[in-house]
Amino acid sequence: MSRVVTFGEIMARLAPPGFQRFQQAMPGSVNVTFAGAEASIAASIAFMGGDAAFVTALPDHAIADACVANLRAMGVETRHIVRTTDGRLGLYFYEAGANQRPAQVIYDRDGASVAIASADVYDWNAIFEGADWFVISGITPAISRNAAEVTAHAIHEASTRGVKVACDMNFRSKLWRWEPGLSARELATRTMRGLMPMVDMFIGGVEDAVQMLGIESREDASLTDVARQITQHFPRVSRVAMTVRQGISASRNTFRGVLYDAKADTLFSAPNEGTYDIVNIVDRLGAGDAFTAGLIFALMDEELREPSTAVAFATAAGCLAHSIEGDFNFSTRAEIKALMAGDASGRVRR
Repeated sequence: MSRVVTFGEIMARLAPPGFQRFQQAMPGSVNVTFAGAEASIAASIAFMGGDAAFVTALPDHAIADACVANLRAMGVETRHIVRTTDGRLGLYFYEAGANQRPAQVIYDRDGASVAIASADVYDWNAIFEGADWFVISGITPAISRNAAEVTAHAIHEASTRGVKVACDMNFRSKLWRWEPGLSARELATRTMRGLMPMVDMFIGGVEDAVQMLGIESREDASLTDVARQITQHFPRVSRVAMTVRQGISASRNTFRGVLYDAKADTLFSAPNEGTYDIVNIVDRLGAGDAFTAGLIFALMDEELREPSTAVAFATAAGCLAHSIEGDFNFSTRAEIKALMAGDASGRVRR
């Protein structure tokens, strides 16, 4: 079985119940789950039946123990998670949006263990043994200079071993602030353009390509044009995957995915009908991670790896993630395939 390794930060997510605002719920009870882009990707792949390992650094205390146990319960391999005496577990606070009121995210992750742990605390030989894919995002390099340097080191370690590298860009303007004098966009562009020569597959949106890679996108530019620019700037990139979302309101979005194959110079789009119309969103955080996980899982699977099928599977996975509370996508392979086949009625299964 093909093996995926992801590296990044995992945090505790604190969210008021339902659609309450922070000021309504606090003081009082909030829901606590665990979240993080790379952890979500590993958890989703494992839940679908894939072989996924997650690598990070966590403090050595009981709450981090619960975090590791949660990943193991999803089927994620956690033996390469480093436990440290320095650093902390990062937090983020999430207030769900509804209708015309947008969601809000507040980060509290400075000094997280993964932000300060050096590259030499990780056993890269053991981490990449038998690995086929290595997945990183643009979030972990954003949290600290050290995290950016460790991410670059990890990509180099993967590349020298012949492991394919996928990068899910995930531009977060609130995080890129560890270089005084540079704007978030300038720092993100400088950092991520330095990593891209070692990347085999770009995943993100048009905004990610513009904000983090300096790709030009005219109003009349097609998705194919944007994808071609990425592969021209970074010749190692053989595939470009993008999600396209229209936010009608916080409760209703349309969602589709595309996959550009540079060798064939062809853009594949899903769903075939044009787009998923997602009404009454339960939780949109983690949907992009679910798309990435679905794509990597499909490309490793003999039945699903053909490009048009792979992007259809990934897009269906991302669509279903909108129906699940929390960042992790608890959608099975069978459920994703059913949606691919057109079963979108949501009827009770008895």
